[in-house]
Amino acid sequence: MIPYGRHSISEDDIDEVCKVLRTDNITQGPTIPRFEKELANCCDAKFAVAVNSGTSALHIACLALGIKPGVEVITSSITFVASSNCVIFCGATPIFADIDPKTYNITPLEIEKKITEQTKLVIAVHFAGQSCDMEGIASVVATAEGKYGTKINIIEDGSHALGSYYKRSKVGSCKYSQISMTSFHPVKHITTGEGGIAFTNDEGLYNHMIRSHSHGITVDRKIMKEDLGPWYYEQIQLGYNYRITDLQCALGLSQLKKLDLFKKKRRDIVNRYNQAFRDLPYLTVPYESETCNSNFHLYVILFDFKKMGITRNEFKENLELQMVSSQIHYIPVHLQPYYQENYGTSWGDLPHAENYFQQCLSIPLYPSMTEDDVMTVIRVIKAACLGKQ
Repeated sequence: MIPYGRHSISEDDIDEVCKVLRTDNITQGPTIPRFEKELANCCDAKFAVAVNSGTSALHIACLALGIKPGVEVITSSITFVASSNCVIFCGATPIFADIDPKTYNITPLEIEKKITEQTKLVIAVHFAGQSCDMEGIASVVATAEGKYGTKINIIEDGSHALGSYYKRSKVGSCKYSQISMTSFHPVKHITTGEGGIAFTNDEGLYNHMIRSHSHGITVDRKIMKEDLGPWYYEQIQLGYNYRITDLQCALGLSQLKKLDLFKKKRRDIVNRYNQAFRDLPYLTVPYESETCNSNFHLYVILFDFKKMGITRNEFKENLELQMVSSQIHYIPVHLQPYYQENYGTSWGDLPHAENYFQQCLSIPLYPSMTEDDVMTVIRVIKAACLGKQ
């Protein structure tokens, strides 16, 4: 079976992890700050906090920005549930804005429609690797701040976008946001097994996230003024155990060296797919905005299953019979039972997101795909579409 996505691990990655296993520090050691520094440099950010998942990165970002009960946070529904769950973790209310039917990203106009005086944060999700219109979003937020006389922060959920660019700025640089983050799940651009990282250019936010990811503890002395030695610590806020390990960061550092190579391989496959599929009936290939250079995390095709005379499940099963796996990214978050029951969301709230969901299918895309893998996917997709004419 050719999976829709997978990690690409080689012997040099394994060797780097083994080196750390032979040291005295397999967690809370020197490999973690090295990884954070390298990622910050990679994304042109000043500070980075590595954690045990992308979800944790989103959570500590919300905490650092003071998200709490009684405030609203606007985000996309076409994303994994973590993008809005992090808001609920803080006791705040998620508000979903609709997407652009071409880019599948949340748009400045749809955000503008949802902003109220309770809005304190926008979480812009860079879906499939393509950046949102961050300049437009920042402009809408600035106008709303003037209108309501309140601060509205921006987080960039870049879980899909490590290595992507927006208007020649690296996604993760926080040029248009207070905090950005990415994920290192095995199907992402680089992996640490599980893991994530939050970027910021604000030292105060950085220090808050550092404390939040490790129990709210600091070695700064507030109670005991005298120096009692390196063993002394104080808890000054409520925090969590979101720490990442040196083993994971050793793998991440090794993977990071290959990011450009991985991006080239992904782009080569995307170009092959675009050329093979763009003129086929019943489908729409991914659109890429001229403002974005995407490090494609996903290759999502929209299929008109109704005109094809087949259900998506039947189509998906037919692909699997020919050893090609596919996936749906995503069931809109506002349609999840938890959100419908607790936040009153329902079908009809977001027409573009719902129309996208009914047609989307992600096909295999990962750097270690072989030439035979790519040709198999192209052949199977072509046959499925042309066979229905």
